[in-house]
Amino acid sequence: MRFSLMLASLLVLPATLAAQGRLIPVCPMPRGDGPELMVRCPTSDVVRTRSDVRVRLDGRVARYEISEQFTNRGGRLGEADYLFPLPPGAAFRDLKLSINGQMVSGETMDAGQARGVYEEIVRRMRDPALVEWMGSGLLRGRIFPIAPGEVKKVVVSYEAVVAREGDALRVDYGVGQSDSRTVGQQGTTLAGGQNSFTLSYAMNGELGTAYSPTNALDLRQNAGDYVVRVLGDASDVTVLVPLRVGNSAAISVLTNASRRDDGFAMITISPPAERAAPSPRDVTFVLDVSGSMSGQKIEQARAAGKELLGTLRPQDRFRLIDFSTEVHSFRDGMVYATRDNIAAAQRYLGGLVAGGGTNIAGALDEALGHDAGATELTASQAARDNGRLAVVLFVTDGMPTIGERNGDAIAAQAARERGDARVFTFGLGADVNSALLEQLALQGRGTAQFVRPNEDVERAVGIVASRLVDPVATDLRVRVEGDDIQLRDVVPAMPADLFAGQDLVVLARYTGNGRARVTVEGNARGRRVRWTSDASFASDTRDNAFVPRLWAAQRIGYLSAEKRQNGGSPELDTEIRTLGERYGIPTEFTAYLVQEPATVSADVLMRRKDAGRPAPADAPALRGQAGGMALSNVVVTSVGGASFEAAKMASAQRQAKTLADIDSMAMAAGGAAGGRTVNGHTFTWRDGRWVDGRLTDSTRVVQVQTYSKSYFALLDTLPDLRAMAALGDRVVMVGRGVAVEFVPQAPELSAAELARVVRGW
Repeated sequence: MRFSLMLASLLVLPATLAAQGRLIPVCPMPRGDGPELMVRCPTSDVVRTRSDVRVRLDGRVARYEISEQFTNRGGRLGEADYLFPLPPGAAFRDLKLSINGQMVSGETMDAGQARGVYEEIVRRMRDPALVEWMGSGLLRGRIFPIAPGEVKKVVVSYEAVVAREGDALRVDYGVGQSDSRTVGQQGTTLAGGQNSFTLSYAMNGELGTAYSPTNALDLRQNAGDYVVRVLGDASDVTVLVPLRVGNSAAISVLTNASRRDDGFAMITISPPAERAAPSPRDVTFVLDVSGSMSGQKIEQARAAGKELLGTLRPQDRFRLIDFSTEVHSFRDGMVYATRDNIAAAQRYLGGLVAGGGTNIAGALDEALGHDAGATELTASQAARDNGRLAVVLFVTDGMPTIGERNGDAIAAQAARERGDARVFTFGLGADVNSALLEQLALQGRGTAQFVRPNEDVERAVGIVASRLVDPVATDLRVRVEGDDIQLRDVVPAMPADLFAGQDLVVLARYTGNGRARVTVEGNARGRRVRWTSDASFASDTRDNAFVPRLWAAQRIGYLSAEKRQNGGSPELDTEIRTLGERYGIPTEFTAYLVQEPATVSADVLMRRKDAGRPAPADAPALRGQAGGMALSNVVVTSVGGASFEAAKMASAQRQAKTLADIDSMAMAAGGAAGGRTVNGHTFTWRDGRWVDGRLTDSTRVVQVQTYSKSYFALLDTLPDLRAMAALGDRVVMVGRGVAVEFVPQAPELSAAELARVVRGW
């Protein structure tokens, strides 16, 4: 029977993947003169419309309460089986069902007696909820009836011992994919915000600030608790809660690896729970007040300056430098952030008027080249001698028009003067020299932010300023000491800085496997610090499938910046394109292509095998046309706009810390929004099926009937397919030399055919 096959398929899936309940609508099937059989409906009228997860972490035990809401969108009564896979080691506590607006708990009784009671209630058309143990940690709740238009709510409670990842506790919850979209031909996803996830735990000093590599978080304090809420659509959540002991940092390592290739590692360093007095800083705010900054831009820039002043503490010193044709400053050199000085600086900002040219070289020379009272020292050297961290925030909206105008020469002079100062740049509008701003930031171990004219520069500067309040450790380097284990392609580039309230997230490829010691060394307030933790680097694991995509996003960002600074090469372009296609990440070659007006690269058109054909109905909206050819993924813009958009994307990629960051980039680029990424394969919904982005016209495709003997044989032999199979009944998955397509009807594969698929995968 089809339902039994569906149940078997769920039993082979990892528990972490299918942690959320799954509703299997069942329908009556006449069987001659005998009783009707209840089988899985070919189409679903009952869909999940909301899922809310609340987790309370007490010590090493996580108490889960999952509240799920389902709606019957059909025109007839329906029965449904609610399948809920418990995580390994979890203990089921309770299941409640909404009956006449009230939540009613079930009760435990003999299995045969319970089934008889359930069937008797069904005959009377009332609301029962029978929970059965299906083995392998799978619960089945049988629910009847669900009237047309009715909303049914199910609440499941259980407890589980949380796993430890290095120096952090790990809390997981998987939403699952199969019924997370409305059932129908379109395969559209439910509106955002339908899933929520909230974690709470006591502020007792043992646990630090929670961090998620998969989702953006909102963390607040309430009545002695940390309350962590996942932002956006809370799908497939992983939250790490650092374990802190005394003044030690917490280090956790997540790995994802295949025997056929190098592994991926995400190393998260959380600062110690207890810190000494905050480090003093020398902060310089450099503001472009040229003529192009008039109007809204200068107003936003003034507000950004005031936002920055609000982050200063009495032990900090600061400078304000404004430039147009000439370079001016508030006071001569650094002043302490006293109440009077800050008030005077706010008045100075309020009196700035936009006008004149853009003397970027002169402004950088003033900001980096000297410090009041120490004319023989650079600003960073003077700061270092006083145990201070020098930070420069540089805001401009244009190209250099006064003094030195060559971007490479300006960057070279800044590098000679910068010393140890950290440089953070902000480019407003599409006319900035994006390559120069990126180069200044990368050389200065800061970040480059690119803001469109209608965006809020105040917010961009405020976010960066708030992160720079307290440097916990600087010049950090990460190394791994173990048998033949080596890191490569590390992002961000070392050395790196760690600020209060933040975690340092390092992503890398690695060779070798086994136990190893992770060592982090750097400087903290004039003294050397060294933090260590033991970790395991796996040789073959499907866990943490998000790690390769996070690494790829940051790797693309750094490669793209390198291309704009030093020129492209075929090898560089190939690596960017390959990473974008493999991991579903926007690049100039994948999600969108930026070109000059009415000009499209001929080699790109030749690569597009569908060039000249009508775009498919489910393709993204057309962005531009050239030579009569439909270009469904092309953005045509100006040269300045091209540089701006490419730099903005690369900057966002270099700072991506969660899957939510990458997904937001895809949505902004009009790219892979609405897709699914499983085990490094990116899928889009096309022609009623999930299609792997690696599929090409030349790929050999083998069709396998869903839930057939061949289907289960492949899932047993190729574990990689299990998570991808959870997408639904129609999936196309691509391996190294063969694609497997799950279809409703297909002949069974012979043993030889199965062996060829396994070898090709």
